[in-house]
Amino acid sequence: MKAFLLAAGFGTRLKPITDSVPKCLVPISGRPLIEFWFDLFKKYGVTEVLINTHYLVEEVESYFTNRKNDGIKITLINEKKLLGSAGTIRDNKEFVKGEEYFAVFYADNLTNLNIQNLENFHKSHKFPVTVGVFRTETPKACGILETDSTQTVVSFEEKPQNPKSNLANGGVYIFDSKVIDSIAKGDIIDVGYDLLPQFVSRMKAWEIDGILHDIGTHENLAKAEKLLKEF
Repeated sequence: MKAFLLAAGFGTRLKPITDSVPKCLVPISGRPLIEFWFDLFKKYGVTEVLINTHYLVEEVESYFTNRKNDGIKITLINEKKLLGSAGTIRDNKEFVKGEEYFAVFYADNLTNLNIQNLENFHKSHKFPVTVGVFRTETPKACGILETDSTQTVVSFEEKPQNPKSNLANGGVYIFDSKVIDSIAKGDIIDVGYDLLPQFVSRMKAWEIDGILHDIGTHENLAKAEKLLKEF
């Protein structure tokens, strides 16, 4: 399976670390965050990965130039102007040409999710979208879904003022390739705000079967060090 690994963020809340280190390379227990993703890709057979870059792009390019080849084909795409998460997928549709489906992950999460279980779940239903979800204690800060008894998503709202549930979008997706045709033209097009609402009642929620942890603040980064003991 091919995957997009979205890594173009600025990591503003992690300054001053991210003044010189891109968020995807921030170290956790001495290893760049992105390497934990490659552990999963090797374990579960993700063979090709497209990584978008923007901030401190030279650092990311240098890292991958010097990284030992582990058999995974890596394509780096420098977005001189940010496209948004869905815009990146749209503008790189050739990467998944001929594929029935593909995965999308956000590189600023630390996770040990089972990609094989995610893929198997997607293949088990007829809908074009699978969203990886988790239970959150801060629903107003997340994309919130409601599901029915069959795990079909019946409502979705990004950062709602009056959340209808605590089931949150984890930034983990499998899309059928035909979904790309539904991505609008425009400067910055987002998966959560612009794409997922089109698929309410036509997508399924898969509850992430492991740790999913955003490292985006200093507090969360410190917690990530402790979570590694549970991997």
